[in-house]
Order: sequence, then structure tokens, then C-alpha cells
Amino acid sequence: MTRTYRIAAIPADGVGSEVVEAGRAVLTALQDRHPSFALEWQDFPWGTDYYHQHGVMMPADGLEQLRGFDAIYFGAVGWPDVPDHITLWGLRLAICQGFDQWANIRPVTFHAGVPSPIVNAHDRGLDWIVVRENSEGEYSGFGGRNFGGRQGPSEVAVQSAVFTEAGSERIIRFAFDLALTRERKKVSCVTKSNAQQHGMVLWDEVFDRVAADYPDVVTERVLVDAMAARFVLRPEDLSVVVASNLHADILSDLGSAMAGSLGLAGSANLNPDRTAPSMFEPVHGSAPDIAGQGLANPVGALISAALMLDHLDLPEEADRIRGAVDKVMESGTRTRDVGGTATTDEFVEAVINAL
Repeated sequence: MTRTYRIAAIPADGVGSEVVEAGRAVLTALQDRHPSFALEWQDFPWGTDYYHQHGVMMPADGLEQLRGFDAIYFGAVGWPDVPDHITLWGLRLAICQGFDQWANIRPVTFHAGVPSPIVNAHDRGLDWIVVRENSEGEYSGFGGRNFGGRQGPSEVAVQSAVFTEAGSERIIRFAFDLALTRERKKVSCVTKSNAQQHGMVLWDEVFDRVAADYPDVVTERVLVDAMAARFVLRPEDLSVVVASNLHADILSDLGSAMAGSLGLAGSANLNPDRTAPSMFEPVHGSAPDIAGQGLANPVGALISAALMLDHLDLPEEADRIRGAVDKVMESGTRTRDVGGTATTDEFVEAVINAL
């Protein structure tokens, strides 16, 4: 029996359109070969071009237009002629917060054949997942700017990080549940409670309380600066890393760079309660410097597509995509950011042939 899912595609800006097209091509080829599922797509032309035409990144009823879909497949947002805070808050964060996509997962995967700046990376069994609190923390949006009318440099900007007990507990518990599914059952908590004595002390206290419910999971608490060093010096110690919105954002980019390129990293913005659709996107940005040239690495988008299939309860199909991507890169077909010469289309064709 074929299961049909409705997918909203938001390519948005720059290479976003190229990698979303790549992901759709691979997903279409997969469903043609394995007709256990079917995807019905609808495109939404939101992003910077839409902003230039309408003064907003998406329409006022954008969330309602998306609400009935099973998932959202997102490209990248941002362009040099519009400030980043407008493009980000006007589209991606508006969707994440509007749909309470509070769990962001970013696997760090070292693909065979891809050069890494880490010594002997492929001989060390490196494989971990960064779990990012995705709804509050440093990206809550609380604050403002005042005293702009004063003469001289007197304006004041206040940006507040918001940590709630409920928000901290649900993401930390999510991380522990994820750790139970992995061969190495360990959760590393990233904190900065020595300097942030209110919000991150609450975060630490919640972590300790939740950890007591998981006696079979090894735990540790590590300051964020020390964790950045750990990523580089002792990454084999890592399995599941749970961190606040900002800390996980930075650390996951570091992990992807260690694996060889930001172009390799996929992510899932999950509403685990399934009260609204979840959104899947590559970690890389819109890359204006290479947009439209066929040079974008589609791996992040393909891994995000696999995460989307996982979320839709299609794990075997998801593994087929991951396996095809690994096979192609190991064979030497890679885009230039990871030492190859393949164009986006050439890499996608190779993945389709490997399915």
C-alpha cells in the first residue's frame, strides 16, 4: 500500500533553490524505485525576492498555509541586499517558533573518502549528534533598542536569553531518549553556568534532575568553551551533545567543518508533539558567491531529506538515501568544497544511479 505525504517546498534564496531541486530529484527517483510511499509537493516562493515585492519574507497567513502539510523542505535564506536579521526572523525563525519546532538535531558524520582536518578522523569511529534547543534560549527575540534619539553614541540594545524549566526539560529529555537508541549511550550537556548564573544554572539543574531518570546513560556537563576544544581534541568522546540554541548552533557548525564542509550537514527542526509540521534543511547558508553556478554541495539537503523520511516513519527509505550518498562520495564523486570536481547535477545523477 502506497502512503502519500504532502510536502511544502520553500527553496528561498541563493543555492537553496539548487539543493532543494537536488533533494526532490533524489526523492522522486527513490519513490519511483520503491513505490511504498509518494510525495505530493507544493512550492512556496517565499524569501528575499518575495520581500522585495511585498515587504515581508512570507505572507501574514504563511503559517496557516503550511499547517496542513506533513513536512516542510527548506533551502536557505539570506541575501546581501537585505539585513540578515530581517531574512532570518521573517522566514525561518518565524516558522520554527510559530510551529514550536523545539528540537533541532544535527548529525555530525564523517563520510568515507571526504578529507577531514582532523588527524586520522576516519580511523577513530567519529559519529555524534548535536541536539539543539530550538525555541528559546539566546534566540528568543526578547529585548529592544532604546534612546536612539539621544545625541552621540547613546543608544542602548538589550537582548535577553530566556530559559524556561519546561523548555529545558523537554529538549534534555529528548536528548536522553535519543541516546538510548545509540550504541554509545552518553549525553554531554553544554553549559556556561559559571558566567550565566541564572538561565544556565536552571539548565544545569534540569539536566541533573532528568539524568536521574536515565541511570543507564552516561552523563557529563562541559562548559561551552571547553566543549569547543573537546570537539577538536577528543571528538571520540562524543555521542549526543545537548546545548542551548546559540551554543548548539555554533558547535554544530564546528562539527560539520571538522567532517569536511558545512555543505555536508543536514538538520531537522522537529515538533516532536506533531501538533504542526516539522521542517528539514541543510545547515549551510544561501552562499551568494556560488549561487546559480551549479557548484553547491547537495549532501546537506540530501541528508535532510533522509531525516524527513525518518520523521515520516520511512526509515528504510531514509537509509537508502544515506547509503547512496556514502557510496558516491567514497567512489570519488564529490563537489569541489570537499576536494572533488563534480557539479551539483553530476553528484545528484550519481546518487540516483546508486540508489
